[in-house]
Amino acid sequence: MEEALFRAVLFGTPILLASLGALLAERSGVVNLGVEGIMALAALVAFGVALGFTPLLGLLAGVGVGVLGGVILGVFTVTLRANQFVAGLAVAALGLGASGLLGKRYEGVPLGHPLPEGGLALLALFLAFSLHHFLYRTRFGLYLRSVGENPKAADLFGVSVDGVRYGALTLGGGLMGMAGAYLSLAYRPSWTDGMTGGLGWVAIALVILAAWEPLRAIFGAYLFGLLFFLQFRLQGSVPIPSEAFAAMPYLLVILVLALSGRTRAPKALGVPFERGR
Repeated sequence: MEEALFRAVLFGTPILLASLGALLAERSGVVNLGVEGIMALAALVAFGVALGFTPLLGLLAGVGVGVLGGVILGVFTVTLRANQFVAGLAVAALGLGASGLLGKRYEGVPLGHPLPEGGLALLALFLAFSLHHFLYRTRFGLYLRSVGENPKAADLFGVSVDGVRYGALTLGGGLMGMAGAYLSLAYRPSWTDGMTGGLGWVAIALVILAAWEPLRAIFGAYLFGLLFFLQFRLQGSVPIPSEAFAAMPYLLVILVLALSGRTRAPKALGVPFERGR
C-alpha cells in the first residue's frame, strides 16, 4: 500500500505541475490547450541541456521552454485575440511535432545523473499551496481572479487585463515546462518520442475536476497517478485485458468532461477582451 501511494505521488507530480499551469491561465480567462506540446518540447530541451551541462540547467531550460510557449500563446490569444482553442491546439501540435523531429538524435541515450524524483514532488506540492495562497491571499491573486471573472470591471479599476493574462500564461507555461522536464530528467531519465503519453490532456481535464482550485488539484493528480500505477502493477495478475488498465485514466478523463457542467468555470474563460467593447 505504501509503495502504491509513493508511486502515485511520483507519477502524479507532472500531472499536478501541468494542471497548476493550466489552472493559472484559465483563472485569468485564457484556455491553454497547448499543454501536451509544451510538455513534450520542454522534456526534450531539458534532456538535451542536461546531457551537455547539468540536470539543474536542464530543468531551468525546460521551464524556459514553457515560458516561451506561454508567451507565444499570449501573442495569439491576448494581443491578436485569436480563437483560444485553435491557438492552443496549434501550440500543442507544434510542440509535439518539433519534439518528435528534433529528438531523434537522443533516442536511447541515458541520462547519467537524474534529478531526485522526491525533491521535485515536494516542490510541486509546495507550488500548489503557494498558488492557493497567491490566488486568495494576495492583491495580484485578486487581480487575476477578477480578470477571469469580469475583465471589463477589472479594467475600469485600472487593472491591466492583457498584462495579467500574459503573466498567467507565462508563469503557467513555466509550470508546464517543469512538468515536461520532470519526465525526462527524473521520472524516466531519458528521451523517447511520445513520452508525455497524453498527460497534458489529463492535466486539462484535472483542472475541471478540481473546479479550478489548486488544493483540489493535488488530490486529483495523485488519483490519476494511482490509476497509472495500477495499470502497470495489476497487468498479468488479474484476468482483465491489459487494454482495460491502460484505458482507466482516460475513461476517468471522459467522465470528468461529461460532468463538467456541474462545475462553474471562470465567467470570462475563453472570451477575448478588447477595451471599449
